[in-house]
Amino acid sequence: MSGWWSLLPFLVVIPLAVWTKQVLPGLFAALLVGSYIKDHSLLGGIKTMLTYLVNNLVQSSNIRIIIFLYVFAGLVSIIKFAGGIKGFVHLVSKKVKSRKSAMLLTWFSTMVTFSDPDFRIVTIAPIMKALKKRLNLPAEELGFTIEVTSNPVVGLIPLATAFVGYMVSIIHMALKHEGIHQPAYEVYVKSIPFNFFSYSILIVGLYYSFFKHSNKKEKNSATIEGPGKHPQNFAMEAATEAVLPGKKSVLHSNPNEEQGEEDLQSCQNEYNEDTPIKPWNFILPLSLVLVLTLFLSWWDGHFKATSFLNAFIRADALGVMLESLFITLIVTLAFFLAQKFPIDKLLTHFVKGGNNLMSVILMLGLIWAVSAVSEDLGFSKFITSHVAGWIPHYFVAPILFLLGALISYFIGSSWGTWGLLMPLGITLAHHAGANILLVIGAVFASGTFGAFSSPLSDNSVTLCTILDLPIMKYSRSKLVPSLIAAGISTLMFGIMSFFMRA
Repeated sequence: MSGWWSLLPFLVVIPLAVWTKQVLPGLFAALLVGSYIKDHSLLGGIKTMLTYLVNNLVQSSNIRIIIFLYVFAGLVSIIKFAGGIKGFVHLVSKKVKSRKSAMLLTWFSTMVTFSDPDFRIVTIAPIMKALKKRLNLPAEELGFTIEVTSNPVVGLIPLATAFVGYMVSIIHMALKHEGIHQPAYEVYVKSIPFNFFSYSILIVGLYYSFFKHSNKKEKNSATIEGPGKHPQNFAMEAATEAVLPGKKSVLHSNPNEEQGEEDLQSCQNEYNEDTPIKPWNFILPLSLVLVLTLFLSWWDGHFKATSFLNAFIRADALGVMLESLFITLIVTLAFFLAQKFPIDKLLTHFVKGGNNLMSVILMLGLIWAVSAVSEDLGFSKFITSHVAGWIPHYFVAPILFLLGALISYFIGSSWGTWGLLMPLGITLAHHAGANILLVIGAVFASGTFGAFSSPLSDNSVTLCTILDLPIMKYSRSKLVPSLIAAGISTLMFGIMSFFMRA
């Protein structure tokens, strides 16, 4: 069964996501359309839709992704409650004495806050906000440096981040539907060198951070900070709220500063008075999960590998990350209980943190279901017969990058863009003879472009809320470096496509 109707789910999902500036409505509509094509009856279409949702959610690899995301978010929440983030802010905020040292702190802090972009932003942005008055630094420069070391960096790290499980999952689903029997994690790791936008924007970011200085200075810090609000106090307050991945990008169709301020104020009311200053409550769990992930990756893979480095590729990455995460959670809970934190409050904050990712989990379920119904409708066969044959292999990666960059800019979601384009990209690459690793890199690069440059990105909204920046003005200020990096990336995808075939 294949025909033009197999394109309908994708023809529905992308325009609707751009129009509504939300991914969920587009995915739901695409699944509904695909289900009714499979079964035309009134109740049959609904039953088919639910069957696709349930069957894909209960698959072993998919349910492990969901558990990982939920537990990771819960762990971040209890670290925040126990004063880990606040303590880390307090620990480093007194060490910076100059503009250069402020920028160096921002870049080097990535090494301990790389687990998630929003987690990184709410950790480092309050520090820089507290320092900008003393160092007379423009907030836009600080914001750019923080954001350029957030999403673009996290997407390049193959261990101990909130992104890895999701990225591996969508690759696995797309490879499976094309009958490509390769380990999804190994494919993901090999595709990292081809995320050209991340590398390009990091190079541009280094130049803007250390060599291109703005002539603007902070004119009136009292106005910026607000009456009666000392910078250091605000840093302590703002650091208490770790906005979790995908929260705004999925739920809010038109994020703005007012919404961000409301979210920030509500978390301040809930946590600020009772939140202690305990940096080790942040350092210990983060170090433990990283060390365990590295060790267990080697341990799991060394039975199947002939070299040290190959052991990391051969490991069951998702299983190892889950094991590391659960061990870290158990140790962290014991550590916090020894400090007399009430067990009921720890559990409450763990559940609250996990629940913040339910929108992302729902998006994942819909992505898996849409991908499955499209494949059953004959999407791959139709692409093979009517589309892939006339697209030269050297156009696939550049076109996908530009298409994905456009989509991600309008929806502001890297995860949404990756979920929408990965099945299409791997299908096109497989049947047009393009290099799959290059195309996967193009899809990831395109989503990173939107997450960094779009004013609708939850990263940008969170950052602007903390630094008191007008989001549209700030987004315009980083559009030029974003387009420079995008231009370099398009050129690289075009050049590499001539030298790399399937």
